[in-house]
Amino acid sequence: MATAQATHEFPRELNDVPGWFQPLDQVLFSWLLEWQENDDTRGDLLELGAYMGKSAILLGHHLRDGETLTVCDLFGADAPDDANRAETARSYASLTRLSFERNYLSFHDALPTVVQAPTSAITGSVAPGSCRFVHIDASHLYEHVHGDIGAARELLRPDGIVVLDDFRTEHTPGVAAAAWEAVLNRGLRPVCLSSRKMYGTWGDPEPARERLLAALRGRDDCGVGVERVAGHRLVRARAKGRTVRPPSLPPSRHRDAPDPAAPARTADGSGAPVPGQTRQPGAPRPGTAPRTPPRERARRIALDVLPPAVTRAVRRHRATRRARPDR
Repeated sequence: MATAQATHEFPRELNDVPGWFQPLDQVLFSWLLEWQENDDTRGDLLELGAYMGKSAILLGHHLRDGETLTVCDLFGADAPDDANRAETARSYASLTRLSFERNYLSFHDALPTVVQAPTSAITGSVAPGSCRFVHIDASHLYEHVHGDIGAARELLRPDGIVVLDDFRTEHTPGVAAAAWEAVLNRGLRPVCLSSRKMYGTWGDPEPARERLLAALRGRDDCGVGVERVAGHRLVRARAKGRTVRPPSLPPSRHRDAPDPAAPARTADGSGAPVPGQTRQPGAPRPGTAPRTPPRERARRIALDVLPPAVTRAVRRHRATRRARPDR
């Protein structure tokens, strides 16, 4: 009963969604996507590894007519090898497709295209050269990240952006090895580094790099510097002080969020999910509810930055307490 009660809670704002998508990276995602849009760069969006949907929700707000968001994750399906199976059981045991869909549909009218499979299958579902933005946040094992980077290169248009999560976290050395190998030996050109993510392109990084540098220098909540690494010039962004102002996003529809167990709503009224179909960015949403109290928001943000095992334990404890009638 406690688990079911916790599962049915709908997020009220993006930072209510569990995950490790930091405000600084929310800023960088939004800036790069808007820069592409202002530059009239068209293409689909792709995320390899979705967890509970936090970054996918932001990506969905940047879809334009004719573009598709595709999300690829195991969502509880069998992993392709023993090492990946152990990693999934250790870090993502609570991840289900239903949880992802509930969160996503709290903010959007229709689901993205969902590929429930190992990320090695993505090149069979997305056309080569069709994407303008790819976020890699799936397995942390070197062999899998190496393959995901190769898939991103195949699926991105020449000037597209790839984002590699956890490229410098101490418990993910396989990501670090694959990321810097891509820079040194596979033609990837870094644009920017945050504390968790590497942003790069196989095209010319200079236009995005220079404009991003100017934009970050204009903010009082971000620190910025320029580094030279192995012949590459790149922007290094960091949070200044304790908080970074996240981008302004349309609020959740939490009070009338649809149940993913039922057919998602579509424009033609058929009830069949239409992959990639979303409302226009910036369009108003009905039924705005009160904002999350500051103390509760702080608790949820704290949970976002804890290791996955600790986060799961805390959430289970809180759900159990809510389920007890004598509390």
